[in-house]
Amino acid sequence: MKDKLLTQLETSRELLEPQFKALRATMGALKLATKLASEEKLDALAMQKALTMLTQANEQLEDTSLQAATDAFAAETQTALDALAFQFARDLKDVFESRGETVAGRPPTLVVGGLVLHIDSAARKAQWFYGKEALTRPIPLSINAILKAYGQQQKAIIQREVDAEVFLDELYKAWQKLRAKQKRPPNRMNIVKTYSRLVINRQSSRFWNNPSRSTFKDYSRPLFVRDMVLIQATPTVTIDGRIYHVRLGVATKSQADSASRSMWLPNGPLDGEYYSDITFEPERE
Repeated sequence: MKDKLLTQLETSRELLEPQFKALRATMGALKLATKLASEEKLDALAMQKALTMLTQANEQLEDTSLQAATDAFAAETQTALDALAFQFARDLKDVFESRGETVAGRPPTLVVGGLVLHIDSAARKAQWFYGKEALTRPIPLSINAILKAYGQQQKAIIQREVDAEVFLDELYKAWQKLRAKQKRPPNRMNIVKTYSRLVINRQSSRFWNNPSRSTFKDYSRPLFVRDMVLIQATPTVTIDGRIYHVRLGVATKSQADSASRSMWLPNGPLDGEYYSDITFEPERE
């Protein structure tokens, strides 16, 4: 009899213990959320952590009252995060403008000198882009770190110069190399594959003799995108005495959704078009 009673009690304890732990965690999350929500100046990052705890509690308890409270706290947390982003953006804008730079856009997206900064206040990170191409890894929300990265990318991307004739000659050879592999070579070749072929063509014998990271000649995708933008002013090249016009094919929606099938070429910091293919069209004689 005693053994049976002990077994029943132990079984009951084991069944109820997860619920007890869930309730204890929920009470802790609610207590923290209540404290944070009552503060005069909302701490967005602390609220975000508390929201994560409340969300996890919801998954375990599935209580309608708790869900309603969590939803309300989530809305307030987002408001606090937006305010944090605006404050940081305001401080950053002041620094840029003191350096003579014009800042456009509004958080979480700012435009400075042809580059785009996306601010993720929840992650406390920001990242520089050229068009759709990421130029940096996510950077901590440090004004000095963001300014340093901006200066580096301004020099590397915006101030970049390209010899259009040399670049287009390289691009044509990459395009032709891809066509040569086709039984019935089309004139249109995928822009990403053409870029990849161009990178391969640029490798020296040193790399092919000893392939390694140290011998690889890097040519990043953002640089290719920038070069493609720069040569739009003179999109013609002379090959073996014949003039060719460079044509770009606009991507379909399915192509635009794939980074391996299209590229976004900006015609402004936030404007541009997805392109899927390149054609070298000979000028009619």
